[in-house]
Amino acid sequence: MLALQHVHHIAIIGSDYEVSKRFYTEVLGLTVIQEVYRAERQSYKLDLALHGQYVIELFSFPNPPARPSRPEATGLRHLAFAVADVQATVDALQKHGIEAEPIRTDELTGKTFTFIADPDGLPIEFYAS
Repeated sequence: MLALQHVHHIAIIGSDYEVSKRFYTEVLGLTVIQEVYRAERQSYKLDLALHGQYVIELFSFPNPPARPSRPEATGLRHLAFAVADVQATVDALQKHGIEAEPIRTDELTGKTFTFIADPDGLPIEFYAS
């Protein structure tokens, strides 16, 4: 058995770095730990934290290929964040012009959840904690 401790980070490649950076920092509220431009790769690497914990690497690359997300494609399905109040989260997202799917209830846990899409269509879930 491997001795895994926790998820270290999630890496995301955005098609428009500035748009993705704004979304993850200004809409989702993640904080910047470090931002590096790697000239040899024509690429940004932005390390983002949630409540001081490193969670996401946001990358830019010239002309990245699209990755299908819908219909359900093989690979990473979605990124999920725990929230105290799903409806309050939906209301806050609407202030940024972001529409969420209708709030649903998980039939196994009884908890509510909803989805939005990031600027590149990556599904992001907000799940009641």
